[in-house]
Amino acid sequence: MLTPVPTAGGVLRAPVPDDLPALAALCAAHALFERSGPLPDDLATRLGPALFDEPARLGCLVAESDDRLVGYATYTRDFSTWSASEYVHLDCLFVGEPHRGAGWGRLLLDAVVAAARASGATEVQWQTPRWNRDAVRFYDRTGARRHSKTRYVLPLTARAPHTPGP
Repeated sequence: MLTPVPTAGGVLRAPVPDDLPALAALCAAHALFERSGPLPDDLATRLGPALFDEPARLGCLVAESDDRLVGYATYTRDFSTWSASEYVHLDCLFVGEPHRGAGWGRLLLDAVVAAARASGATEVQWQTPRWNRDAVRFYDRTGARRHSKTRYVLPLTARAPHTPGP
């Protein structure tokens, strides 16, 4: 568990259940920023068990300024077949306007990296849209290496995919 980290502009900390509505609002702002579809109306309720049940399935850090959440990072542990080792997948890192450029993104990323190291993971992996040039520049400055792949999503709530016949 992250001990709250005071900063010049607020605090970086682990979320608490009372943060769920504000966290869901940040997730919605993030999805809108990334030109994604709408999120479930009950996102806050659905995030609760992933964050707070034991064992937690989702790691999360929030950036708080003036008693408001201004950013968040979420991550999970995963396994790489090719390296036969565990890594941390940074699922989301988002800082809302007008708080970008104030160092929150770097604080969140550094805290995720520290959590990954503490867990014994060998690396942190993530993705960002190619069109998000500010994020690409930010991540390039961290020393991370780019890997080019195309991400696919296959919804399992839709009809079954076509299976080839004989």
